[in-house]
Order: sequence, then C-alpha cells, then structure tokens
Amino acid sequence: MTQKLTAIIEKENDGYVSLCPELDIASQGDTIEQARDNLKEALELFFQTASPEEIKQRLHGDIFVTQVEVAVG
Repeated sequence: MTQKLTAIIEKENDGYVSLCPELDIASQGDTIEQARDNLKEALELFFQTASPEEIKQRLHGDIFVTQVEVAVG
C-alpha cells in the first residue's frame, strides 16, 4: 500500500530542509533530490516502526499549500 504525502522543501544555508506537514516529520540534504529522498526514507521508517495509534494520532489530513500576497512596509 502507498500513500501520497506532502513534501515542502526549502533552501537553508548550504543545503535543503524537507518537511512532511501531515506527520510533522522533517529531514535534510545537500540537494533538493537528496532532501526529498531522505524525507521519504524517514517517512517509510516511521510507518514501519510506529504503532497504528501513533500514526492515527499524528496524521493530519487536509493539508493545503498555497501562497498569499501581503503588503510589506
């Protein structure tokens, strides 16, 4: 079984940080691809080791990623 989850990746200093907001799990890497792959590995390890109760407790549905425009200054 597979599940699609959100991966938010942003540049931080000389690397990239990746976050899955549905489970609040993060990872990092030197490249975007490495940060994504490391997050995928962290998520797979979580699902392999977490109890069904922990998964249910941590898994947030309905995550929406968008941009907003705001006045600055």
